[in-house]
Amino acid sequence: MTVSKVFLKQNRKKRLEQGHPWVYPGEIEKIEGDPQGGDIVHIVNHAGHFLAQGFYNPLSQLKVRVVTYAEVEVDENLFFDKIEQAWKRRQWLLPEVTSCRVVHGEADFLPGLIIDKYEDVLVVQILSLGMEVRRQWIFKALKKIFRQRGIYERSDVPVRRLEGLEERVGFVEEPFDTKVMVRENGLSILVDVAEGQKTGYFFDQRENRAALKPLMSGWGLRHGIQVQENGHPLDTKGKEIKNPFWNGAEVLDCFSHTGSFMLHACLFGAKKVTCLDVSEKAIEMAKGNALLNGFLHRTEFVAANAFDFLREQVKLKKSWDVVILDPPAFAKNRQALQGAIRGYKEINLQGMKLVRNGGILVTASCSYHLSATLFLNMLQEAARDAHRVLRLVEFRRAGIDHPVLLGSEETDYLKFAIYEVFDR
Repeated sequence: MTVSKVFLKQNRKKRLEQGHPWVYPGEIEKIEGDPQGGDIVHIVNHAGHFLAQGFYNPLSQLKVRVVTYAEVEVDENLFFDKIEQAWKRRQWLLPEVTSCRVVHGEADFLPGLIIDKYEDVLVVQILSLGMEVRRQWIFKALKKIFRQRGIYERSDVPVRRLEGLEERVGFVEEPFDTKVMVRENGLSILVDVAEGQKTGYFFDQRENRAALKPLMSGWGLRHGIQVQENGHPLDTKGKEIKNPFWNGAEVLDCFSHTGSFMLHACLFGAKKVTCLDVSEKAIEMAKGNALLNGFLHRTEFVAANAFDFLREQVKLKKSWDVVILDPPAFAKNRQALQGAIRGYKEINLQGMKLVRNGGILVTASCSYHLSATLFLNMLQEAARDAHRVLRLVEFRRAGIDHPVLLGSEETDYLKFAIYEVFDR
């Protein structure tokens, strides 16, 4: 069968050669052949030199998504090999991890395909037309590679409509219990793959959650608690303290979802964690996870809008040693970016005001439209308006099961920063 060719313009920016996996309409000089939506096409330069193969979609602004840079048959065997190689990469880099992201779309050269492994349950999200028409190849490969209890599809995202697809969700074959117990950094976390955000859980913050460890202790001593020669702590009035977590941080965890940051804060010795989310359902899951890990006595839970809650606590002159802000993506598209920046600035401004002098702000953004530069500029403006000075402890990105392609800023979406906060 003759494969259609997409010729790229001579004077375009050489984004594809620099590692970017998408071809936009403005980069195309002409199309040779009559490709249908979802077909494989050859991407060639203006002189007809082969560059890559990809999925074609005439309805999308992403006209072609790169699948391979080799002139090979794009068939069921290639899909199997790509998924298997992606899984082997995770086993190599995360040998002790049993739940993780197995396939991360374009960064694993499977554009528009997300596969998350929750112990013995797999969750699949299909975001592109090219993947949709080959969905059975995907499911066949998963059945061969994994010994799963079941597969659940979470293609319930609006971006599918940009590909000319309807949203889809449900069991791939036989129904099963969608609540799964995953293990992360020694914690047990109950996840509902059918009801949770995204595919049920946020694996991309695994290493960032572990980075909380050194931040959770030393606070009692900072607040004037003295330790006797016998090792017993005394408060500022000379009274002996019985709480074994007296030296731990008091933490405010905003946008907590099902409590993953809260659980790690407690694991690492926090004295008290206030867990905040707008969703009553998420708060109940978080409470259940705290109980499951024996942390319920060190936690409190608030179901409220974070913007309103933060402003109210500032008015009440409340404060914490550590404030964690891990909001959802405010910028779903480039048109929403300016509004998103205002939203991010507002929560960070109020969050900084709630951090005690010398305390810690942990803040993140998962909006890829908000670049690291814009993120840092926003934090600088928020600090100025809050009359605070920030000192960087660490700047991090997504975990290693969420690879980044150099040349594709879209794959480098997560920004995660830890700052010391001082009065100005």
